[in-house]
Amino acid sequence: MSQGINNDVAAASSRRIIKKLRWWMLVLFLFGVTVNYITRNSLGILAPELKTSLGITTEQYSWIVGAFQLAYTLFQPLCGWLIDVIGLKIGFMVCAIIWALACIFHAGASSWLHLAILRFTMGASEAAATPANAKTIGEWFPKSERPVAAGWAGVGFSIGAMLAPPIIYFAHSSFGWQGAFMFTGVLALLWVILWWAFYHNPDKHPNLSKEELAFIQQDNEPPAVKLPFLTALKTVSKNKRFYGIAIPAFMAEPAWAVLSFWVPLYLAKEHGMDLKQIAMFAWLPFLAADLGSIASGYLTKLYTRWFGCTRVNSVVASSVTGAFLMISLAVVAITRDPYITIVLISIGGFGHQIISCMLSALVVESFDKGQMATVNGMRGSAAWIASFLFSLLIGVTADKIGFNPLFIAMGFFDLIGALFLVAFIAERRAKRA
Repeated sequence: MSQGINNDVAAASSRRIIKKLRWWMLVLFLFGVTVNYITRNSLGILAPELKTSLGITTEQYSWIVGAFQLAYTLFQPLCGWLIDVIGLKIGFMVCAIIWALACIFHAGASSWLHLAILRFTMGASEAAATPANAKTIGEWFPKSERPVAAGWAGVGFSIGAMLAPPIIYFAHSSFGWQGAFMFTGVLALLWVILWWAFYHNPDKHPNLSKEELAFIQQDNEPPAVKLPFLTALKTVSKNKRFYGIAIPAFMAEPAWAVLSFWVPLYLAKEHGMDLKQIAMFAWLPFLAADLGSIASGYLTKLYTRWFGCTRVNSVVASSVTGAFLMISLAVVAITRDPYITIVLISIGGFGHQIISCMLSALVVESFDKGQMATVNGMRGSAAWIASFLFSLLIGVTADKIGFNPLFIAMGFFDLIGALFLVAFIAERRAKRA
């Protein structure tokens, strides 16, 4: 008995402790979401060639995009519940394997219907990214650090989209459009290996110090309660605060769908850009989105310091700031200069990602650990319902009326969402957290 205890002590003392491990785990998750978005945005970058090579119409392309968005919408709550029940490590890994293989199989598509089926499969599995985001933040960070952590986690969602154009252009130039899909799918499989090897929950991680574990768990949150899927959905749907998060998400997501799936086609159609030019400029809105992600968490600190906002109200104020920045998209409709257009869309990307990161922060602020992934999945479903419907609307109207009315609408959607955020989430009493 004493020998076994001594062996355990020796093993514990010999393990390598990594300082600030919680941030390294966030970086590992960030890499996964980056690859997620590279595989996701490969379709949008290759859309002009796919339309020509496979004889796809704009309306058919909208159905391909819609298939992904429909699956993403339907499966986010299910993926979130799965992650809450079986754990982040296994749940997110299984989904990543599926989306990687689906991306590779794109290389064999010969029609728009084939692509639509594959995109539906990819959307169903990639739906895990949003609930996994909340779960990672909730498990690895105390409440005081979660807004900043949410901002940095959001970088992965936009940096993947930023890197997609040059990576897809390189892969396309080297291997053709089929090889581009295969290349990005293999990238996802490589990340799966890293995730399996290095991710563990805080209470089981061999490289986490006791001091940092105590810091992470300082809020003394109750243990996660695992509920049946339908019970979890019913419990969340009765909470008014959920709608204060879900409705702004619904109003915000069409803009991100346009950035992810339609901007390359818009630049080709309205400004005559070829694939090389698109690769040169289409990443800039996502760079701006990265900066918005990073800025969002620190912006909450400024609102707390300058105006004495509570933690919740500072998050709400940051999101409202992002909503006002989205007006730049409406201005796109009155300019014909392609470079000014890119700048205005980039401002919109910056504003959108502030909103998105702060909505994730509100999820982990407002719900317990056993519900975080499920709630963020439901929030994501609300967002992607709007994304799905808006893409279908673009598909049937863009060739007839152009993109300008759609950009005007996107410029004001988030201000409507901000009203619900203030009404349902903002704290009425000035009390410091």
